[in-house]
Amino acid sequence: MNVPDSDNPAAGVAVQALHGQTMGTSWSVQLVASRGTDLRALHDGVQGCLDRLVAQMSTWEAESDISRYNRSPAGEWWPLQDEFRHVLRAALEIASASGGAYDPTISPLVAAWGFGAHGGARTVPSPERLQAARARVGWQRVVMDPAGSRVRQPGGVELDLSAIAKGHGVDAVAAFLRRRGIDNALVEVGGELFGHGRKPDGQPWRVLVESSPEEEADSDELEPRVLVLDGIAVATSGDRWHAFEHDGHRYSHTIDPRSGQPVTEASAAVTVVAEDAMHADAWATALTVMGAQAGHAFALRHGLAARFLARAPQGLRETMTPAFERHLHA
Repeated sequence: MNVPDSDNPAAGVAVQALHGQTMGTSWSVQLVASRGTDLRALHDGVQGCLDRLVAQMSTWEAESDISRYNRSPAGEWWPLQDEFRHVLRAALEIASASGGAYDPTISPLVAAWGFGAHGGARTVPSPERLQAARARVGWQRVVMDPAGSRVRQPGGVELDLSAIAKGHGVDAVAAFLRRRGIDNALVEVGGELFGHGRKPDGQPWRVLVESSPEEEADSDELEPRVLVLDGIAVATSGDRWHAFEHDGHRYSHTIDPRSGQPVTEASAAVTVVAEDAMHADAWATALTVMGAQAGHAFALRHGLAARFLARAPQGLRETMTPAFERHLHA
């Protein structure tokens, strides 16, 4: 996502910028504040929010809560911190609603194909390894206690919240800024965004949807799409970021949990607009797994605001749901 420039500050306030690193990617915040605002304290607060999420939900950190849960023995109940519980509950709800197209237990399959924190060489796994990985995947196996304060390890389950935690990170930062009295900001973590309020000149936050620039350059008919973010979030998923080729075939890093195979008809990009970045993030992944045609039909049935870029012989083909079109800036 690109943010179109706009600089017409009101007296005494301006758009201030913060930047940092988290979750193997970058984060940025544009916020409206007086020139005397302690930006270092805000920066440290934002970084602290994101570091806390990494400590709870990063599979790349051996001593994170999620990594220790994944190593725990069968039958053990694992206590959940508030944010971990919030994200896991949403992940299981979206897994159910999507018919398993999104599945937070997909980690063994991702690793089998050479992706993720525990992936080895990127190659086609043997049938035996793929069967063993599939036997450990299934969101229905994850049981939280009625209060949601604990989750049970049924044995061999490895949670992977990478397709939803980044979005939650955006929401957590936006909430932190509001608590600090920052009512006008645009938050971005690894391309997922949430905007609230207005810039000093009264204009809303606008973002340009650029989801596959190399391919879009060859598709003259595609129009630039600008979204207005005021109390809403946007996230993009697709198969152009990570893939490998083997024996002339291209294998996407987007794995279908239902089949155990990389998605063969993955969209070049799927962009979803939602009330929060956590749901936008997870639904973008689910719709990518479904494929452009089935994903678009699903989004229509369920009123999701989604845009699909599908590959066709003549270039990229764009489809949007009416709910997505309503967020476009004319």
